[in-house]
Amino acid sequence: MSAPQTMRTALGRVRHHGAAAAGTGHFIAQRVSSLALILLASWFALAVAFTVDAPTLEAARAFLAMPLNAVLVILLVVVGLYHMQLGMQEVILDYLEKPFGKYAALLLNGLVCVAFGVGAVFAVLMINFGS
Repeated sequence: MSAPQTMRTALGRVRHHGAAAAGTGHFIAQRVSSLALILLASWFALAVAFTVDAPTLEAARAFLAMPLNAVLVILLVVVGLYHMQLGMQEVILDYLEKPFGKYAALLLNGLVCVAFGVGAVFAVLMINFGS
């Protein structure tokens, strides 16, 4: 009696991985973050449309001065940047071949997302706390 035929490589059998070792986690994270973005962006569009009378700086400050709005805007920014980082990471991994360029692009991708996130969260908190 012979062993069952398998498409897995010897290394894949040893490590108990299929062809995509960590791809499923990225796939699920991308889908979950996109669902969260749909909900948060819909809330943001409706909240701005129904609560802001005129598009002025004072109206934006009044909108962000409400704690619930500030928290949801921060969530929108953080989830949006996380989703962007995941998408750009996949593009970088798929289309850049040279290792140095790939790692430099991945590092820059992460740093840009963190910098934008910190700046946006800081701005929302400054407006919310009245400084």
